[in-house]
Amino acid sequence: MKRVAVTDYTLATALGTGREATLAALRANASGLRRQDFETASLPTWLGVVEGIDAQPLPAGLAHWESRNNRLAWLGLQADGFAAAVARARERHGAGRIGVFLGTSTSGILSTEQAYRRRDPATGALPPDFDYEHAHSTGSLSAFVREALGLAGPSYVISTACSSGAKAYAAGARMMALGLIDAAVVGGVDSLCMTVLYGFNSLELCSPDVCRPWDAHRKGISLGEGASFALLEREADSPAPRGWLLGAGETSDGYHMSSPHPEGAGAAAAMRLALADAGLAPAQVDYVNLHGTATHNNDAAEDAAVFAVFGDAVPCSSTKGATGHTLGAAGGVEAAIALLALEHGLMPGGVTRTTPDPALRARYLDEPATVFGTTITAPITRWDEASGTHVKVGEGDAHVWHCSLSLRAGEGPLPDTTWSSIAEDFVRKLGFDDSEGRAPSLSFFSAQKR
Repeated sequence: MKRVAVTDYTLATALGTGREATLAALRANASGLRRQDFETASLPTWLGVVEGIDAQPLPAGLAHWESRNNRLAWLGLQADGFAAAVARARERHGAGRIGVFLGTSTSGILSTEQAYRRRDPATGALPPDFDYEHAHSTGSLSAFVREALGLAGPSYVISTACSSGAKAYAAGARMMALGLIDAAVVGGVDSLCMTVLYGFNSLELCSPDVCRPWDAHRKGISLGEGASFALLEREADSPAPRGWLLGAGETSDGYHMSSPHPEGAGAAAAMRLALADAGLAPAQVDYVNLHGTATHNNDAAEDAAVFAVFGDAVPCSSTKGATGHTLGAAGGVEAAIALLALEHGLMPGGVTRTTPDPALRARYLDEPATVFGTTITAPITRWDEASGTHVKVGEGDAHVWHCSLSLRAGEGPLPDTTWSSIAEDFVRKLGFDDSEGRAPSLSFFSAQKR
């Protein structure tokens, strides 16, 4: 892949709305998960609910798109001046040359659930004010965002469960490579609803405790909601890239309808494809953001995949304990977290893990680590073959994986140093050889639903 500039990006999750709020929470190793009810659902589980959605109705001109999912999308578009950044890109390229490619899984199902409660008692008909096309349909999301941003380029929604938001990045890059567009708005939005809450609960996948990825006593997922957007442009057209999309890898192994391959075969293949597309070796990756849902099957299979590709040399962590599982938005949300990690030299901690699972061999980062200049903090662990346990490793280092992307830091302002000196100091303190002085890079790959 010819590298694609990430001109701007933003996100909204249970950690907060916008890059600044998210970064502060990640640095504090905070969680946005709470034991709480949602709408009429009262379940013994923890949720990652985005604040401010109910208090922010859509503008009058967009009111025909009313749904919780589109409200969440609107909240995200207003954060970090993202809509203004797209407006400037529209001036550069024209509205018809910017595409919209977004991921979601449930879209506006909550609107249909609410309408169903108001159906006609005699005929069972849904209320006449219910507008399926604008409120519920999967395509509602991209059509709403396209109209809200005043764009006229091609647009569609990807719905492939947890990988949806990351696949949107790959889709945007492909459309640019084909010459059909000059820029793309990509990412994902997914909101909570009864179908998701009761559905996952009926599958016995919801943890009664806060989710604890990579923990020996993990009991399942904590559901969440979120929105994330990024503006992709060609390298020559981006005024000041915040990061780069270097490559993508996508697989569909068809092992089972809902369970991952026990050895993570599909996920490992996606990672290798992304690395090959980016022209990177595993040793050039600096942090892996795990899918890490905290179900027994997912974490075991994902650990096998990560270990097969990277061994135990790459620190990694899951941010699901901070945001909850945002489903179709997860790939986009965690791409944004990966970009924050690159921009600020931060490796997010796993937040909620308390007891390492001795069967998992990937090097898991429990606390956030900072990599800038001479500051490298936070204990991490590595798998020790001799003792058969995880052992603490000095002071920190980095890496990321989740839904088939490779990202690299942008070339904007850095705090009194360069990425080259950061990388050199970083690996020197860890006792590794890095004579090339690489810029930190981050690979972001696809994982299975469970």
